[in-house]
Amino acid sequence: MDIAITGSSGLIGRPLKKALREAGHRPIALVRRPVRGGDEIRYDPAAGELDAESLAGIGGVINLAGAGIGDKRWTASYKKLILDSRVDTTALVASTIAAMDDKPSVFLSGSAIGVYGDRGDTLLTEDSPPASSFFPDVVRRWEAAAQPAIDAGIRTTFLRTGIVLSPHSETLRRMMPFFKLGIGGKFGSGGQYWSWVSIDDVVAAIVFLLDSDITGPVNLTAPNPVTNAEFAKTLGRVLSRPAIIPVPKFGPALLYGSELIESLVFASARVRPTVLMGSGYRFQHPELEVALRDLLDRP
Repeated sequence: MDIAITGSSGLIGRPLKKALREAGHRPIALVRRPVRGGDEIRYDPAAGELDAESLAGIGGVINLAGAGIGDKRWTASYKKLILDSRVDTTALVASTIAAMDDKPSVFLSGSAIGVYGDRGDTLLTEDSPPASSFFPDVVRRWEAAAQPAIDAGIRTTFLRTGIVLSPHSETLRRMMPFFKLGIGGKFGSGGQYWSWVSIDDVVAAIVFLLDSDITGPVNLTAPNPVTNAEFAKTLGRVLSRPAIIPVPKFGPALLYGSELIESLVFASARVRPTVLMGSGYRFQHPELEVALRDLLDRP
C-alpha cells in the first residue's frame, strides 16, 4: 500500500519509513520544500495547498507534522507555531483526502498524551477527559482538525504519543551528559509520572494500527509508566553512575521557561495504553530498564 507521511524527517518519521518498506508498503513523504523524487509530494500547510490529484492511489495517510514542543521557550509566537503547525497541517490533509473520490482507507493522525495534563497518580486511559491549559487545548484542537476525514468515513486514529525514548530523542540527549558525569538525578520531588515509550514500539504500533480496525484515540505509551525518580534511578543504573542529585525546578525553568517545564517535566501523567493492550499488540519494550539498555547500546 502507498502511504503518505507528513513529518517524515522527524524522530518518528525516519525509522517509520524504513519499517513501512520492510512491511511491504511504499512510503511517500509530504514535504514543504521542492520535491526530489517520485517518493515525495509537495504541500504547503500555511498556504492551504495540497493537490488532491497527487494523492491518487494513496491507501493510507500518517500525519506526524508539528513544531517540537520542547525545542524552544514557549513565547507567544512559538506557542502559536506549536498550535498552527499541528492544526493547519491536520486540517489541510483531512479536508483534502475527505474530498477525494478514491479516498485513503485510513488516516493515522499525530496527537499526544499531553491532552491529559497534570493528573498526579490517577491512572489515565483513552477514556479519560482532557485537561484545560495550553498544551491540552492544543491537542484537543489538533484532533478536532481531523473531523473532515471522520465525516467522510475514513478510519481515523489519533496517535497519543508519550515520552519517546530513542538514541536521538531530546529527552535522553539533554539528560545523558549529566548522568554520564554522575551528577544526574530526579527532577524536583521525582514523584511525577513519566509515561514513556521506546521508538521501536512507537514505530511498530503505527504499522500495526495501519492494518487494524481501531478508531479514535490510542495511547502510544509503554504499559509500565514510572515516576521521574524511578526513571532517574534506572538510567543511572544502566549507565553505572549515581543518580542522587535532585534538579530543582528553578534551573530548567531559567533555561526553558516555567510554563514549558511545568507542562513537560514536572507534570504527572500516569498513562495506560488500554487500546493497544486489548488489541493483541505485543510490546517490544514493556519495561524501562530493558528499553534503555537496548536503546543506549545503539550508535
